[in-house]
Amino acid sequence: MMQPIPPRHSDWHAAPSPSFNRQQKYWLFRPGALTSGLRQLGDVQLRVAQEYAQGLLPAESWMLGRPAHSPVWVREIIMAINGTDSVFARSFTPLIASHSWWQGMRRLRTRPLADMLYHNPQIIRSPFFSCRLREQNPLYRTAAAILAENCPPAQKILARCSVFWRQGQPLLVAEGFLPAFWGVAAKAAYDRGLSPASV
Repeated sequence: MMQPIPPRHSDWHAAPSPSFNRQQKYWLFRPGALTSGLRQLGDVQLRVAQEYAQGLLPAESWMLGRPAHSPVWVREIIMAINGTDSVFARSFTPLIASHSWWQGMRRLRTRPLADMLYHNPQIIRSPFFSCRLREQNPLYRTAAAILAENCPPAQKILARCSVFWRQGQPLLVAEGFLPAFWGVAAKAAYDRGLSPASV
């Protein structure tokens, strides 16, 4: 497994920003399937925004360790919790891998990626990277495309990413937490009498 290393000018960092509070650090670096954690907060509905092939963007090439503009398959989704849009995600893998080791990505429909990532011992996950988004970040462009006029400013969105490896083939998963998510998580914790960082 190749450990991705962000370039010096990248928004992504291996250590959490000192500006993140305890709840934010918990969710940004929470191991395991994010979907299962979200289901502890309420009813989760997943919508697929779009799936398409494109050239690997220069800002994301370090994530896969592949040359910029090489072909990749992209999947963009958003998840609502109890009807509130809360988390969106951008996932991509080399196009050739989407027809071989990661072909399941093309058949998920409205099922989460977690359904194919956490039941195979061959799959290894990299450490997490996190950031506060900027408008230039491709993940923010995903949010803008999905949410249109309802998209919050980039700096209000915290995000994380990690790379899954299978037989040398990478699959990047980047997830952005919308501002509304933190209220949903805090309410779920309050309703259970728990700390916001323990749900």
